[in-house]
Amino acid sequence: MQNSALLFTPLNIGDVRVKNRIVMPPMCMYKVKNDSGLPRCFHKLHYGARALGGVGLIIVEATAVEPRGRITHKDLGLWSDEQTAAHKELVKECAKYGAVMAIQLAHAGRKSECDSEPIAPSAVKFNSAYKTPKQMSAQDIEEVKEAFVSAAVRAQEAGYEIIELHAAHGYLLNEFLSPGINKREDGYGGSFENRTRLLKEILLAVKQATSVPVGIRISADSWVAGDWDVADSVRLAKQLEELGAAFIHVSAGGLFESVDDAPKFAPLYQAGYAKAVKEAVNIPVIAVGLITRASEGEALLLGGACDLVAYGRELLRNPNFAFSAMSIFKEKELIEDAYLRAF
Repeated sequence: MQNSALLFTPLNIGDVRVKNRIVMPPMCMYKVKNDSGLPRCFHKLHYGARALGGVGLIIVEATAVEPRGRITHKDLGLWSDEQTAAHKELVKECAKYGAVMAIQLAHAGRKSECDSEPIAPSAVKFNSAYKTPKQMSAQDIEEVKEAFVSAAVRAQEAGYEIIELHAAHGYLLNEFLSPGINKREDGYGGSFENRTRLLKEILLAVKQATSVPVGIRISADSWVAGDWDVADSVRLAKQLEELGAAFIHVSAGGLFESVDDAPKFAPLYQAGYAKAVKEAVNIPVIAVGLITRASEGEALLLGGACDLVAYGRELLRNPNFAFSAMSIFKEKELIEDAYLRAF
């Protein structure tokens, strides 16, 4: 009997076929050694176990496009050819089990904890424990754009089939979107169009330099009154779709230490954000946010809240979640089939 659950139906992201709707979202492991940015045996086992466990789409953790863009010195990187070769081994190890391998390209911006001077749209630090960042010059902006493009080219060379640009959780591209963080008075600050300019330029440049689908992860709401909100995210998502984004991955928060109206931390607490974006675009939308049960993911898909479901913490706990979920749905179908035949 074929499993009829939506969670186990295939889906295309661009021209890439994903075998089911279960996503391992990017989750930083901070396991790099010797300040190298190189994937190691840990990463092959960590991601390989989830691929073997049946996950359809694996998005490798935030991978820095340049050394000063790391969150910590233990982050993965993709700014050198040596790193490209190591990522190629990682992709090969996971893809052989049928998982589509994607990578999240990132720049930490003002939330970098590395020894180097952090950069940000404006010289506003995240909190007292962080350094005050340098406000980016026009040259810095061009260098960051070039770094994203170079990392994307390396990602494709390494065999990644999908690229995700990290514009969430208060990191650099997200910082540009926020009027509370971005105080610039040039073409990258002020109006909505100016604050979204860098993300759009990077999306277009990466698409031009590669031939793989490129999507975006966003924080749909900063949880601070008068700052970035769901309406802004819906507006941005529509524009990103017009520019050729292949998917939108919807999270929330992370921009500010103190917030006004964060939702209660509970199962599905961010699903409403994904639904708002999903209703506005035609490209696939990924929902995330304390989703732990197969039934929860199935309900989100049936309710039209998203197209794919990210199981973060659950996949850390249980690499075989996908197979476990499949067996649950199959058992339910067998019971229903037996009941119908009996009565």
